[in-house]
Amino acid sequence: MRAATFAAVISTLAATPLAARDFTLNVPIDCDLGTDCFIQQYVDHDPSRAAMDFRCSTLSYDTHQGTDFALRSLEQMRRGVNVIAAAPGTVQGTRDGMEDRLFRTGQSNRIEGRECGNGVRIDHGDGWSTQYCHLKRGSVTVKTGDRVNAGAVLGEVGLSGRTQFPHVHMTLRKDGRVIDPFDPDGNVQCGAPSTDTLWQTPPQYRPGAVLEVGFSDRVPKFDDVKAGSAAAVNMPGDAPAIVVFGYAFGGKAGDNMHLRIDGPDGTLIDDVVEIDRNQAQFFRALGKKRTSQRWPSGRYTGTVVLRRGQQEISRVQGSTIVQ
Repeated sequence: MRAATFAAVISTLAATPLAARDFTLNVPIDCDLGTDCFIQQYVDHDPSRAAMDFRCSTLSYDTHQGTDFALRSLEQMRRGVNVIAAAPGTVQGTRDGMEDRLFRTGQSNRIEGRECGNGVRIDHGDGWSTQYCHLKRGSVTVKTGDRVNAGAVLGEVGLSGRTQFPHVHMTLRKDGRVIDPFDPDGNVQCGAPSTDTLWQTPPQYRPGAVLEVGFSDRVPKFDDVKAGSAAAVNMPGDAPAIVVFGYAFGGKAGDNMHLRIDGPDGTLIDDVVEIDRNQAQFFRALGKKRTSQRWPSGRYTGTVVLRRGQQEISRVQGSTIVQ
């Protein structure tokens, strides 16, 4: 949807009364929000080519029409996490069979018209509908015409369609118009975020978070970090280096990531890296090369803290055993 068209939709929504709250939503993913999964993107409320979530922050992108419930890693996706119906209704349509793969620039022609990937669309009555995108290939469990209850399993979180991280994208519509369940009237006020939502239990807003802290003997590749395969549970004493990395989402220009390694002989490294631009997902790594014959044996603990100004947004620890 073009920015001008989207602006018209938001303007229409702001003028459309949605006072009747007889329609509510449950979270459409079977995980512990804030621990196993996170909301990483919200509906875009900025009519320009920029993007703004309902809190007037950066957790969105231009013309984004849904809420993205994301997993920590591809490994978690492979183990299987269910996508569930957010409200009761009738299945209007499904798609399955598309490959789970990271979307790359230049692949648009391959998925044109199927950017949602494998998915399910549900009619909830009275003009309300939800659409669930990027499900895992072969996981869709429902068919057109099925009547489903809230919480019914629709499939599993995947990586199909136009996506670069494993998540379920849910779009809510009323009479065909996109609705942000966190701010259903579309009248965003930056200093006073709406408390009138369509959620039965409103999910906590997180401006960003550290997803994983891990150790490696070198700076890992980002693809390996996202896959969940970069972290070493154990490391040999003759490893060429000990490196700690922090993988996070919601980075904003000016944020700081504080990385620290504590080992058997005390603090090995303790430094801060500034985030130089807005990034939906990112990682930073710091480490030290081996200068003696072997590293001291024992547990090494990595602490990664994401800060925005004076506010600590997220703190996570990880560890490895050097043998």
